[in-house]
Amino acid sequence: MNFSDKYATAFRKLLPAPFTIALILTIITFLLALIYGDDEIYSQSDKNSIALTAEYWYEGLWNVNGLAFAVQMMLILLLGHVLALSKPIDKLLNNLSSICTSNAKAALLITFFTIIFGFINWGLGLIFGALFARKIGEYATQAGHKINYAFIGACGYVGMMVFHGGLSGSAPIKVSDKNHLIDMMEGVSLKTALPESLPMSETVFSTMNITASLAILIILPLSMYWLAKHIKVSIVNIPKPQSSKVREIKNIGMEKADHSKIVGLIIGLLFLAFSVFKIFQSENLATLSFLTPNFINFTLIGLGLVMHRSIALFLTSIDQAISGVSGILIQFPLYFGIMAIMQNSGLMTSIAEYISSIATNQTFPILTLLSSGALNVLVPSGGGQWIVQGPVLVETAINNGIPLSKTVMAMSYGDQLTNMMQPFWALPLLAITGLKAKEVLPYTLLLMIIGLIIFSSVLIIF
Repeated sequence: MNFSDKYATAFRKLLPAPFTIALILTIITFLLALIYGDDEIYSQSDKNSIALTAEYWYEGLWNVNGLAFAVQMMLILLLGHVLALSKPIDKLLNNLSSICTSNAKAALLITFFTIIFGFINWGLGLIFGALFARKIGEYATQAGHKINYAFIGACGYVGMMVFHGGLSGSAPIKVSDKNHLIDMMEGVSLKTALPESLPMSETVFSTMNITASLAILIILPLSMYWLAKHIKVSIVNIPKPQSSKVREIKNIGMEKADHSKIVGLIIGLLFLAFSVFKIFQSENLATLSFLTPNFINFTLIGLGLVMHRSIALFLTSIDQAISGVSGILIQFPLYFGIMAIMQNSGLMTSIAEYISSIATNQTFPILTLLSSGALNVLVPSGGGQWIVQGPVLVETAINNGIPLSKTVMAMSYGDQLTNMMQPFWALPLLAITGLKAKEVLPYTLLLMIIGLIIFSSVLIIF
């Protein structure tokens, strides 16, 4: 058994389903709160410590802000996937795959364009990369070109290692929401006041992240181009899926509006027009304060309608994409339950004080990146991880005078890095390409190592 086989088998043996992991983390947090929680907090209640902790957990599950956050993250993934299924994207994929006449050229193009679409939206980048890899395989089969299909598939997964530095990173866009930080840290004593929000001009569009993004966009495609010339290639057999015949049904009455390309286009353009209006209505355009989760999702709906042209096709794509958001729906309440226990029991403050005692302003960002990468293996969701880890990082950063924007990005970099060794989000890509996890993991690990060097470097320099 080679390394990739052993690695894939170890993941299957050691890690249960993400929902099971969320339940296990809940139990661990519950026990830690009972052992290391603030005794003074528990002594002020007439309930025993177990009952009080259970009450914290139950109230956290149904936190209104938490449920809203879950819906926002679900829509970002869903609508990005819907865009990837549109005809303009399909046409782009066909045009790009036709110029992938060698393994090296295919690796360069799929890495570059997947990064671009990953910056726009993580759902779009994930599905675009998977569809592009499949198209390259189909074209190579038809033309008789030799490629390394598993390597190309790994390159198509790179969007999951860069999306936090773009417009759909869970933590950066959530902290741009007014009062999110204040609501999240409610009841926690801090040395200095929290800002109402962190605009994306301080996180995603900061000099540090722009530098990291440009380095990723240049170094990764060139690295994959070079590697593609030095790995084994072969003739592949990736047949085009047979198109099923759709029986035409005559639309009557208002059904005609559902299928009308004019109606869908007009409604989509109205959505986009209002998005433009919201941009210019922004109080401070320079800070990009308009870039909130609600604005992004609203704009994605408009883009989806414009690119699919009809409401019926838009809804059909939603039906195809909806299964991908089920994990967020069922797991996020558990993550908010964990956060509520940590917050109300005093456990979060205890952990933050311990981190403060071992970290300096110079080492804290790197420790944040590494710990976030490790936690991502257990909590394979950027939004879920922000719920669990974010409050501890915020408290530590605020109380030690460490820039909050840099802390948010350090956590984001770590979270996205280990997606390259975490097969959870690779499932859609594996389903579309027909590849196995053990085939792509050796190559995604190489991507992770290059990403680690780039992200660590910018955190040290800036």
